[in-house]
Amino acid sequence: MSRLKFSYLSVEFALNELLRELLGWLSLPEVGLPTLFIVGLLAATILPVGSEPVLLAYIANAPSFFWPAIFVASAGNTLGGVVSYWMGAGAHGAYGRWRTNQNTESGPKGVGHHAERWIRRFGPAGLFFAWLPVIGDPLCLVAGWLRLSFWPCVAWMALGKLLRYAAISWALTLALAPN
Repeated sequence: MSRLKFSYLSVEFALNELLRELLGWLSLPEVGLPTLFIVGLLAATILPVGSEPVLLAYIANAPSFFWPAIFVASAGNTLGGVVSYWMGAGAHGAYGRWRTNQNTESGPKGVGHHAERWIRRFGPAGLFFAWLPVIGDPLCLVAGWLRLSFWPCVAWMALGKLLRYAAISWALTLALAPN
């Protein structure tokens, strides 16, 4: 029993040291900021990746890089939204070509109707909410599908994502601040 307990404590110690080294490595500006960009980009696609834990770990380990981290994560996340926008625009073009070949006037049913109504109602400003989980990606896709003006869409996406990251990071600094 004591041998098993020793083994468990050794593994726990090794994992804690590995995590400490990994967080230390990510806190290096030359490594951590590109990682934030890539994770932010992947989080804004249909992949189930969360960028907030990486951002918060980076800021906790490198608080002097608070604003650069927020801007880099926002840029990556916005670029991911742009990828979704262009996927929607590309799907619209492919669907249009298919519909022409099929001689049909009906549109796709059941997919993205809530997001489409939202974007039709608010236009590019609706992409301010592209940071929301679950509905953010469809908002970007639908904006591309509807061929909304590109640069206003990017501006609204970037503003929403920047404010979200700033708010989350600010709340973390308050929570971790010494009393």
